[in-house]
Amino acid sequence: MTINRMTIIGRGAIGLLYGSIAAATLGNDAVEYVMDNARFARHEGEQIRVLGQPCNLPTVRAEDAKPAELLLLAVKADGLDTALDLAAPLVGPETRIVSLLNGITSEERCAERFGWPGVVPATAQGLDATYLDHNLRYSCAGHVHIGAGERTDPAAVADVADFFERAGVPHIVEEDIRHRLWAKLMLNVGVNQTTMVFGGTYGSVTTDPEQVRCFVAAMREVRAVAAAEGVTLTEEELTGMFELCASMAPDGMPSMAQDRVARRPTEVEEFSGTICRLGQKHHVLTPQNAWLHERVRQIEASWQG
Repeated sequence: MTINRMTIIGRGAIGLLYGSIAAATLGNDAVEYVMDNARFARHEGEQIRVLGQPCNLPTVRAEDAKPAELLLLAVKADGLDTALDLAAPLVGPETRIVSLLNGITSEERCAERFGWPGVVPATAQGLDATYLDHNLRYSCAGHVHIGAGERTDPAAVADVADFFERAGVPHIVEEDIRHRLWAKLMLNVGVNQTTMVFGGTYGSVTTDPEQVRCFVAAMREVRAVAAAEGVTLTEEELTGMFELCASMAPDGMPSMAQDRVARRPTEVEEFSGTICRLGQKHHVLTPQNAWLHERVRQIEASWQG
């Protein structure tokens, strides 16, 4: 199956990053952002900029959307169920589904709704996109890592890879996508939560001693939990994640740090929530993640005051 259009739910940093790249390469007809009526009304007329330049990408109400060939989910974890409801009328037997949500649970939730064959497990890594005040900034586009789950139709992976190749979306096809998802979770658990709690950036989290300690300690706990789950993450991979962050724009911020600035609900349950829960299951101690989870929840609660 040849994919000619990517339907995107989620017009934040990641959705805009890869949608704008595809549109710049193949033309605006290759991308369609879909919103519910309320969200469409809120965002109608926004002047979006990508790297400082005006960017007008096709955005429609769900009722006006075309059937999805490739559905890209780029929402936060707490918005996934709503996104799946929105997408349901657009998804057919041949639709390929890629979820770029953080964590290791979204593919299962997509498959529960639409079946496994068209679900292509994926994660975006190496990007430093920041979307604030309707302006998308980034110096690294990273890569979308894709691969077949145990019950994914291999043809679905090939179809998505072919579209990404033609659309200029940087991507890597992984032989072991589960390992890659856990490696990305290790990074997110460390860098996202640390920068959120400390109000930090990629620069501070790789240079400030206390932030470095927190970042690394949280990742080491993920290594221990992953091992209990049958996934081997090496110390070299952990070091590579740290070095990746050190290579990012120093003033750039991962998503949870951006959430702190915008006072939005975070994905803490997908990160420390998952690690603490699995740690209890396997009798693995996770004190750093327990502390981060508590601090994030305290900060979120303070916004309600």
